[in-house]
Amino acid sequence: MVESAGTWGHEGAPMEAHAATVLADFGADADGFIGRELLDEHVIRADLVLTATRDHRAQVISMGHSAGLRTFTLKEFTRLVRAIDPATLPDPERAGGVVERARALVRAAAALRGWLLAPNAEADEVHDPYGAPITFFRSIGDEINQALDPVVTALTGVSSRA
Repeated sequence: MVESAGTWGHEGAPMEAHAATVLADFGADADGFIGRELLDEHVIRADLVLTATRDHRAQVISMGHSAGLRTFTLKEFTRLVRAIDPATLPDPERAGGVVERARALVRAAAALRGWLLAPNAEADEVHDPYGAPITFFRSIGDEINQALDPVVTALTGVSSRA
């Protein structure tokens, strides 16, 4: 299951209009989205927590619950996932395989952290386009889509660009 929550913000608010437009551009539907705050219970039950920025990651880790080993910025996780040999992961076709594969991927990424460093401090950041023009939202949408592709491929064993 995939869930969304924010480290601050707009509890109960609808999705920002430009964000909904960009989601629609990618074929997704924002209907039913309601903003919510990240709570302890979300972190406790999560196998993986992806954040936009290093500050968000630090906020999640500060919540405790051994979150440090399963919390990454999206771009950090993507960078680490690219270095993992998919042949070392469980077969996603087996019963429960995608879940086992995801957990193994998170463990492997955590083991690489500190060994495979970002080229600079900004490399692992996705900037918040809130309040910006639609063109900036679209560029951030493209950035997120590009970062998710290797993750989806690693989880499923199938390229999302195929």
